[in-house]
Amino acid sequence: MRRIVGALFNYLVARPIIFALVVVVALALLPLAVWLDLRHLSDVALRRQAESLDAMITDIRGYYAKNVISRVMAADGNAVPSHNYHTIAGGIPIPATLSLELGDVIGGRGENMRYRFVSDFVFTSRDPHRLDPFERNALSTFRADKSGQMPHIMEVGGSLLDRQIRLAAPVLMGEACVQCHNTHPESPKRDWKVGDVRGIQEVEIAQPIAANLLSFKYLLAYFAGAGLFGAGFATMQWRQARVFRRMNRELEETNSFLAAISMKISKYLSPQVYRSIFSGERDVVISTERKKLTVFFSDIKDFTVTSERLQPEELTALLNEYFTEMSKIAHEHGATVDKFIGDAILAFFGDPETRGTKEDAQACVRMAIAMQERMTQLNQEWRRRGIERPFQTRMGINTGYCNVGNFGSQDRMDYTIIGAEANLAARLEQIAEPGGIVLSYETYAHVTDIVRARPLEPISLKGISRKVVPYLVEGTLDAGAEPASAVINEYSEGARIFLDIEQISEGERERLQAILGKAIERLQRGRTITS
Repeated sequence: MRRIVGALFNYLVARPIIFALVVVVALALLPLAVWLDLRHLSDVALRRQAESLDAMITDIRGYYAKNVISRVMAADGNAVPSHNYHTIAGGIPIPATLSLELGDVIGGRGENMRYRFVSDFVFTSRDPHRLDPFERNALSTFRADKSGQMPHIMEVGGSLLDRQIRLAAPVLMGEACVQCHNTHPESPKRDWKVGDVRGIQEVEIAQPIAANLLSFKYLLAYFAGAGLFGAGFATMQWRQARVFRRMNRELEETNSFLAAISMKISKYLSPQVYRSIFSGERDVVISTERKKLTVFFSDIKDFTVTSERLQPEELTALLNEYFTEMSKIAHEHGATVDKFIGDAILAFFGDPETRGTKEDAQACVRMAIAMQERMTQLNQEWRRRGIERPFQTRMGINTGYCNVGNFGSQDRMDYTIIGAEANLAARLEQIAEPGGIVLSYETYAHVTDIVRARPLEPISLKGISRKVVPYLVEGTLDAGAEPASAVINEYSEGARIFLDIEQISEGERERLQAILGKAIERLQRGRTITS
């Protein structure tokens, strides 16, 4: 049964339209169930009232036939009203006696209705009436009321499942009653007046709620069904909530794991390539495109000699710091960093994002200038940290068509570029002096409005069939260019010059000027001798 109910609820939950129709039908059946129960309750109440009234009239008719008609007929029509009519031939009950005995007749049925006549002034031959607080309060209230209205007094009581109501009304003395009571020898009071409250007549009706609960059988059946449906639905929702919570927890763990993995993977890819792959713009398949790129190549002059002077730990820290600073500048200018080849950096502009050939070339040259400026600052810091011969970088830039995309096998790929133009950038870097930037004519043609460069002697490079005219960058033409650095840092075979003008005192300046003057004189002398 549980499986059947569960399957039914799963079926309804999986089909929201059918579930909505079931709910609408259930709501539509509620007024019908209420109407059926009200009709049934009305039928039951009417039947009980009719049966009670029938029994009451039958008893009153029997009482009247026995105590009135039969006694009058036995006395040949000579009726004598009296409170002790039983002992008098032809005696019939007076109104007060009739009320007392009718209370016994009606109450003796044992139904949910009781009638009682009580007074605190009874004939001496009768037992005194025992009045409860409600009856005593009703008598005092009626007698204290001078308005003549004398409304009924009611009291509702009983238990949770058995309610009852008591209604008290005054019994007023009429003219005949006053005459009888004021002259009767057994009357406890002889100064009655018309309109005085003789006593009260009380009607008590009990209504057992528990007995009527089953009258709402249709509504109870509806609520029972709705309750079972609601409990089953709540159970299914609770079970589904648990499943969803578990799924959400697993998804959160999976997402956290994937986010951590993606962050780790991003360290091995250029930011542009990483974004294009994870956004779905680029598929991870072997494919290449031919595009016009601006290729940047740089390495460290005499890196082998410098590495021999440093401990491996110092060299690793220094090289990582160098790559970090250069990569930061490349990212700021929009370069795609292809790879680190030992101490060299290969980057390019134009894929996967491009701003146009000219804009890409200018961004690349600005990046190279920013890198050289940052290298000047890093050399100052490294010298202060005890590095005698810091890194000196040289850079080459070329613009041309290359094949770019994923190269490799189905299991291992590398996003890179190949082509003669990439090789030319590497060759231009090799002829650059430390701290210098050498451009091909194709690149120089796009950046003539932002840099100042001079052509070098045409050279033949390995793998390049034509003569190449390199252009050495001497400075920028930007209107807002920063002033020249206060640091002079030049290095070549047989010469090493490092001057930080701002750190030199006045006395030291004079001494250095004398030394530099002698050096210039010797250089000129050596030139004359050579000539």
